[in-house]
Amino acid sequence: MGKIKIDKERCKGCQLCIVTCPKKTIRLAEEFNEKGYHFAVFEDAGDCSACTFCGRICPDMAIEIYK
Repeated sequence: MGKIKIDKERCKGCQLCIVTCPKKTIRLAEEFNEKGYHFAVFEDAGDCSACTFCGRICPDMAIEIYK
């Protein structure tokens, strides 16, 4: 099982990680970060395969993946 860490202050809520995740373990938060964006949040560690798709596609380099 994998785990990801998302830096909510770097995230601009582009949703590329959400679309790319094959396990659908990422969603947008209802709250805003300091820049005024809904940021991505990691939802379910049990399903994450640590495929790294989300981290590679993130244009803001806001995602770290741990295996």
